Amino acid sequence: QVQLVESGGGLVQPGGSLRLSCAASGFSLDNYAIGWFRQAPGKEREAVSCIYSSDGKLYYADSVKGRFTISRDNAKNTVYLQMNSLKPEDTAVYYCNVLGRPTWGQGTQVTVSS
Repeated sequence: QVQLVESGGGLVQPGGSLRLSCAASGFSLDNYAIGWFRQAPGKEREAVSCIYSSDGKLYYADSVKGRFTISRDNAKNTVYLQMNSLKPEDTAVYYCNVLGRPTWGQGTQVTVSS
């Protein structure tokens, strides 16, 4: 069974850091393009960052460039999102997924607030 489980969210003050994890089971992450997405209350889900399998190319939304870093640990079958210099506008539920996969997991809540 293909499954992706997000973890690592929490409450952090502005300027703080969090590292999100996306653990896969039932398939190998390194064969697929994997993305991190987020959805804030009242807003549509948006792509934050992606890592592509074929050439390792990375994508970042303009709003997170220079602050977020996506990485992959093939041995652990896990993709990470390191988030630094967090801002209140980063508050959202964060999801990971295989690009184009229609099923979504529970996500992990990130709240940036003082």
